[in-house]
Parts: sequence; C-alpha cells; structure tokens
Amino acid sequence: MTEVLSQDEIDQLLTAINAGDTEPEDFRPAADTRKIKIYDFKRPDKFSKEQIRTVSIMHDTFARLATTNLSANLRSIVHLHVASVDQLTYEEFIRSIPTPTTLAIINMDPLKGNAILEIDPAITFSIIDRLFGGTGEGTKSQHELTDIETSVMEGIIVRLLGNLREAWSTVIDLRPRLGQIDTNPQFASIVAPNEMVVLVTLETKIGDVEGMMNLCIPYITIEPIIGKLSAQFWYSSVRRGTTTENLNILKDKISNASISVSAEVGSIQVTAKDVISLRIGDIVNLYNSRVDEPFSLNIGNKRKFLCRPGVIGKKIAVQIVKKIAEFEQDEFEELTSDETEILNG
Repeated sequence: MTEVLSQDEIDQLLTAINAGDTEPEDFRPAADTRKIKIYDFKRPDKFSKEQIRTVSIMHDTFARLATTNLSANLRSIVHLHVASVDQLTYEEFIRSIPTPTTLAIINMDPLKGNAILEIDPAITFSIIDRLFGGTGEGTKSQHELTDIETSVMEGIIVRLLGNLREAWSTVIDLRPRLGQIDTNPQFASIVAPNEMVVLVTLETKIGDVEGMMNLCIPYITIEPIIGKLSAQFWYSSVRRGTTTENLNILKDKISNASISVSAEVGSIQVTAKDVISLRIGDIVNLYNSRVDEPFSLNIGNKRKFLCRPGVIGKKIAVQIVKKIAEFEQDEFEELTSDETEILNG
C-alpha cells in the first residue's frame, strides 16, 4: 500500500529540494515489478484450461478403448496414452507432421466440418506388417500407401472411430465417418491456416515400434458444444450415462438368463434307507402340508410366490396367487423348519 506523507514531511522535502541537498530524480516512483503475460492477438486462445482438461479426460477413455481394440486386431501388445492436449493454429499442425504420412479426413457428424487423424508412418507400417503376417517391425523406407495398404488402414481407422464415438458419448452422440486417406499434408486443407485447432497427441507403441497419433479438431467444428466441455457437465453426464448404460446391460443379461423354477408341494425329513426303498406307487405323507394350502413356488433356492396346482391342456401347471414378501419368506422358512423338527422329534 502506498504510504501517505504528512504536511510536515512534504514541507521538509520541498525545503531540501530548494536548498539543493536532494535531486528530484531521487523521488522517482519505483519500477513496476508485476509480471506481464505476452498475448498474441494473431493467435488467440480459444479453449480454457478447464475445457482442455476435459478434452484430455475424454481422450484418455479413447486411448484405453483403442488399446484394447488394436491389441485384439493385431494380436500384439499395443499401448496408447494421451501425451498432450494443445491449442495451436492449423498451419502449425501441418508444419509439424512428416511427409508422407497417413492423414484420415473424418466427418464429425452431427458437428459441422472435419477433423484429422494423423498416424505416424512407423505406426502405420507396423500395423500393416502385423496384419500381413509379419512381426510388426514395419519398414524403414517411407513411401506412399498402395491401394491394398490404404484399404487395410481404412478398416483399422473405422474401428478407431467407433472407439472415438464411445469416448465422446458423454458429451454428444458423435457419428464420425471416414472421408478419405491422404499422405501429403498440403492436400489436407480442412480450415484456414490461421484457424485455431485443438491437437490431441497420443503416444503409441506396437511391440517395439513407437510413434504418435494426432487428432486435430478445429475450433469452429467443436464450437457448438464448447459449453459442454466443462468438468461439471462432463462428470454429471458420465454418472447419468454410466447408470443408464449399466441398467440396460443388466436388463439384457437378466432377460436372457436361465434359472430354475420349482413348485414345492411340501417337505419332510426321511432317512436314506427310506429313500432307497421307495417304489412307484408309494405314498409319502407330508405332515406339515394341507390339501387346501397353496404351494411354495421357488425361484432358484428362494421362496418367492404362493401358487395353486392345476392343468393347462394336458400339461401340469401352477397358478401364482401371491408374492411372498421378504419378511414373510424368513418367517415361512423358519416355521417350516421348526415344524419339521417337531414332527421328526
């Protein structure tokens, strides 16, 4: 805080200056020590730190899915992880990638515009070598892809786009489609050179071969959903999406599950000798059951319903008359057990 001088102090300073004892230069204000951040108006930041962090989290999911996908398809150890997420101009991105390389132009429907998935040549030829039955070492000579190699890479990229759609599902129902594959960055002009893009760099390792995958998304493409890239929206979407997804999976699994259902007429404890001696036509007296009482319908080993016997056509059937509540199940089982012990006592 600036110190305020009293009137006496001001008078003393003026007297000293007039007498020549002090030079006016001695009273110059102290230099401003504040840190100044340089801002380039030709390259404005479009994404906030929070939005960049959300994009990084989304593509961490993509990296995990792509790792599993590529490992299964290549039958090799594959590892992907997000190395960095940066914002830069499209021209800087184009200058930073080698020639030739694998450039996949991706339609980002329902978003407007395209994105680019760039795959390092070392990774590209390692994938092709693995799919052609090789060890995945690739080739040292860099050349443009042949028609067969392009077709092979199209299949791999389409599978990766399925992983990308799943990773983005918490923000938007993205339906990415592969447009074309180029090898010369100069021919891949999806936006103006000075347009800002977000660049997701994925370190990729296939066996002993290492390289990079770069996903370049222009700001004008992602702008309509920029508000959804906040951490609060993303985490809330993850919770909702995960819950709904899990419920649907559980419903599908349960609907196709097989489980035993049995109608229990009654129960009695007998010796093993009596069981062995049973013959067709023998009558077993169930002391703890009455004719007018409903049966217990068991789902697995749990009593769930009360039912009455009957027939449908020529088939024996039961009719459910009541659902047994949980506390009634415990009581029902306990009473039956006690009665059985008394009867056998």
